Amino acid sequence: MNRLSKMTIQGIATLGPKFLPFADAASDDLPLRRLLRLAFFQVSVGMALVLLVGTLNRVMIVELEVPASLVGVMISLPLLFAPFRALIGFKSDTHRSALGWRRVPFIWKGTLLQWGGFAIMPFALIVLSGQEYAANAPEWIGLLSAAVSFLLVGAGVHTVQTVGLALATDLAPREDQPNVVGLMYVMLLVGMIISALLFGVLLEDFYHAKLIKVIQGAAVATLVFNIMALWKMEARDRARAVPNPDGDPSFGEAWALFMRGANATRLLWVIGLGTMGFGLADVLLEPYGGQVLGMSVSSTTRLTATLAGGSLVGFAWASRVLSRGADPMVMAGWGAMIGLPAFAAITFSATLQSEWIFVLGTLLAGYGAGLFGHGTLTATMRAAPKEQVGLALGAWGAVQATAAGAAIALGGVMRDLILISPIGGMFGAATPYFFVYALEFGLLGLTMVVVYPLIAHKVFGAADRQG
Repeated sequence: MNRLSKMTIQGIATLGPKFLPFADAASDDLPLRRLLRLAFFQVSVGMALVLLVGTLNRVMIVELEVPASLVGVMISLPLLFAPFRALIGFKSDTHRSALGWRRVPFIWKGTLLQWGGFAIMPFALIVLSGQEYAANAPEWIGLLSAAVSFLLVGAGVHTVQTVGLALATDLAPREDQPNVVGLMYVMLLVGMIISALLFGVLLEDFYHAKLIKVIQGAAVATLVFNIMALWKMEARDRARAVPNPDGDPSFGEAWALFMRGANATRLLWVIGLGTMGFGLADVLLEPYGGQVLGMSVSSTTRLTATLAGGSLVGFAWASRVLSRGADPMVMAGWGAMIGLPAFAAITFSATLQSEWIFVLGTLLAGYGAGLFGHGTLTATMRAAPKEQVGLALGAWGAVQATAAGAAIALGGVMRDLILISPIGGMFGAATPYFFVYALEFGLLGLTMVVVYPLIAHKVFGAADRQG
């Protein structure tokens, strides 16, 4: 039996790198077990995103009877910190610590912010609702405390994710970075999926005490996951404990140096336009399926999993191709191009009243978004000097998060405005959605126009060599 057990373990170890997604990211210096442990910070981020955007969105409106407009404002507050991700990344690049760390202090500060926000959030929401125990509390206390809790969680999430990705980049060899990025975002999706299922079960029989337990449980889980991710991960360097005799560059100087890099401005435009192109319909897929195609609640709920599954496949494929030396901007261009037939299928599913075409288009949109996201992130990582990795990843995150938030808001506003306009019934129930999808076509087409000068010589150069 002992011999059989050894053979089994050896067989699994041999097959793992072939069939486990992103297992190729592991190396002698960064084994798979350590890499997976580092990725736990993405699990905590995924948990926070699901709780803010999904679970609490529903709980605040339905169970706590908070006005939907106020809920929208609260959920959008974390986006206020998105533009500061570049500054956060820069600070982690140049940080001087008596303990010799650069990244760890920032991840720890972000963890404490996230934990603090979750710790006060359930009580703030109960006071905000004005129900039961909080009936006599002044309204401004609920508003202020809820706003502070959402801001703290948002600041923590943006800090942890920006600096965590920078730490992963520090640890991984350049040739393994595409697979490391893929693994990090797989863990983000895993954290979101598991958290969504778990929160749904725990809050099925809702009452105030249970809301407190669940959200404060998320606060404790945040501490546990992020401490696991940080433990013995970043080596201490005595040089970081000594002030730089020449002085560290200011953020303005570092940003100017980054923007002087090859095509830095064009790269940020690509990220922003493409993210908006894919993000406009994020909050409209389920209403579209229900109102236009008559899909059931359970069927439309599965659309989120379908979109995430497509993104997962896109990340896996992009990691595999980019790790073999492919150009990341070419990958991003392919992602934007795939988005065009994806949204065409979603649009024509209304004309054909075909549910399976709609689901196929959603899957394809997720796949294109996965290729685009991985391509632009890898391109940003490779474009930055080693001493500016945090700044570069912060710039990517700032543009990506801001564009995604703006796209979600714009998509919802467009739908409502077109619905009440004179042309609101031109194509029946699908009219407002058609206009949103048309704008997505335009944004993805514009993305391809902006990215073309970055890839034309590579694509046609390769064709000439083959000819």
